[in-house]
Amino acid sequence: MEQRTRLAAGLPGSPGCACVPASLALLLLLTLVRERAAGTHSLHYHYLTLSEPGPSLPQFLAVGYVDDQPFIRYDSRLSRAKSQAPWMTPMDAQYWEKETQKHRTWEKVQHVEMWTLMGYHNQSSGMHTAQRMFGCKIQEDGHSSSFWQFGFNGQDHLSLDLETLSWVSAQPVTLQSDRCYAEYDKAYLQGLCLNSLRRYLDLGNQSLTRTEPPKVHVTRHIAQNGGVTLRCWALGFYPQNIVLSWWLGREELALENEQVETRPSGDGTYQKWAAVQVPAGKEALYTCHVQHPGLNHTLTVTWVKDKQPYRQAPSEEDLHQSQNTIRAGATQSEDQHSLL
Repeated sequence: MEQRTRLAAGLPGSPGCACVPASLALLLLLTLVRERAAGTHSLHYHYLTLSEPGPSLPQFLAVGYVDDQPFIRYDSRLSRAKSQAPWMTPMDAQYWEKETQKHRTWEKVQHVEMWTLMGYHNQSSGMHTAQRMFGCKIQEDGHSSSFWQFGFNGQDHLSLDLETLSWVSAQPVTLQSDRCYAEYDKAYLQGLCLNSLRRYLDLGNQSLTRTEPPKVHVTRHIAQNGGVTLRCWALGFYPQNIVLSWWLGREELALENEQVETRPSGDGTYQKWAAVQVPAGKEALYTCHVQHPGLNHTLTVTWVKDKQPYRQAPSEEDLHQSQNTIRAGATQSEDQHSLL
């Protein structure tokens, strides 16, 4: 890891191995004195390096997220850090120059690490990837957590145990790193990272801490074999954490229902559905319960005959289309996330 030392001196998460004294870590933690409004928030970065970039794929891509929203992006083809969120407008030229220089250095560091791992595996060509993820989170109760992970070719490779300050390898052949880096990374994750998260939450307060309640309705579907399915739709909500459940009277049908993952709508909100098979003629006995931060109570919805005809409900193809709309402008960042 001598390359990391030489290239990344002074960067968060990658020092020139002048080990950080405990007093500095404490000082960083003492700067975090303000508490935010209720809610869980996170700051995390995804880095992706390719051994063989293509026409539409950069050799190095870095994306920073606050919660689920990208706010900064660095692409090696442009070699500049760029804003990805309107609420970052107040940041001055000095900030963007600093971020640009930081990511240019990370580009070199991760490139060296990828080729080092390729050498360990006796590979000198072909498509290979190196991924790095790190970040921190502030829980609703004020507690915090953080993580640091490194992957190679889409597989877990190395992670940092913040309790023992040790590096945990998921592979028999791994990059070597020492306790010095662990101490520095921990100080960054539990200090400066949290401080930066609070700063970004202040900047993007209206966008990041807003709540938009879901629009909910139930549709009825009849299969070719005559089976009846009720589908509960939750549309246009933010943030993305939501709970949909089907009930028969006072009994929750936890095992009998089918759900899809929460998906982006394409307009900054999210959508989700949950379905359950029911006996024909008994539809009115089943209720969909919805819990979301934008609701001050559990919303209960039933199917109403002729009120929500199936043709008005978005199809699963509609959901995929809206998801593709999001991905069309950020294919690389999506690919990076899936690799990690």
